[in-house]
Amino acid sequence: MTRIFIVGSGVVGTATGKGFLDAGHEVTFVDVSPQRLDQLRAMGLDARDGLDLRGEADAFIFLTLPTPNVGHRYDLSAFEAGTASVGKALAQAAGNHVVVVRSTVPPGTAEGLVLPLLKEHSGKTPGEGFTLASNPEFLRAASAVEDFRHPWMTVIASRSARTRERLGELLVPFGGEVRYFTDPAEAEFVKCAHNIYNATKISFWNEMWLVSRTLGLDLDPIAQTVARSAEGSYNPEYGIRGGAPYGGVCLPKDTQGFLGLAASIGLDMPLLRAVVEVNDVLAARVDQEADELTAEAA
Repeated sequence: MTRIFIVGSGVVGTATGKGFLDAGHEVTFVDVSPQRLDQLRAMGLDARDGLDLRGEADAFIFLTLPTPNVGHRYDLSAFEAGTASVGKALAQAAGNHVVVVRSTVPPGTAEGLVLPLLKEHSGKTPGEGFTLASNPEFLRAASAVEDFRHPWMTVIASRSARTRERLGELLVPFGGEVRYFTDPAEAEFVKCAHNIYNATKISFWNEMWLVSRTLGLDLDPIAQTVARSAEGSYNPEYGIRGGAPYGGVCLPKDTQGFLGLAASIGLDMPLLRAVVEVNDVLAARVDQEADELTAEAA
């Protein structure tokens, strides 16, 4: 049985904590909302308004704090406050605790924000009372508890090999594919790219729906067929090697030509335009690098 604290007990935190409880671990939920604490206690859960590590053996402390967006930026104010409270608790702790960033945060947050806050408020450094890790969540709001119990992917990152090992021992029994990283920023990037990819795919088919509706076509059977025919859909390795533009005959021809089709029926396709623009930028960059290499060799 492992001692676990969940700092921030919303949807993600509650699902995470319940999953660990079901697996036989000892879990305490921490939250600053009296209403949320009442709800958790009504479910028979150990819920507290602050983190107290005095007398606690080695534990995992999961940061599942809210990180909403404000315009085109993340609002990390609640996340910072929660992290600072963990640092203060570590100052009075005797064990060696693992602080795990589970919230969705911009790449670089664990080491650029969490680590300095923990050091400042605890007076300790990594390896002296705590270590730091990243374990982004892939939970859907409607099925968060079930998703935690049966994950399809688990990502673990830490500079400490022993911390990666310990976190793996805790999470691997839940099943699913496990990927390890040494740089927490890579794990944080995985989660951001994961969500952005899903959003982009939805927007792609919404854009195609606008065209199909204007042309009087039923998109559903078209999309279902493309999901089987397009290598970018059925082959998970297709197109994921960044740094080179697409080329050949078909891709440049049809991206450019379809923009003309859309314009002819009075539709703007901003996502498709962006696809072409990004490719043009990469093509120009590759040409420039090739010219520079040629000049160096001359």
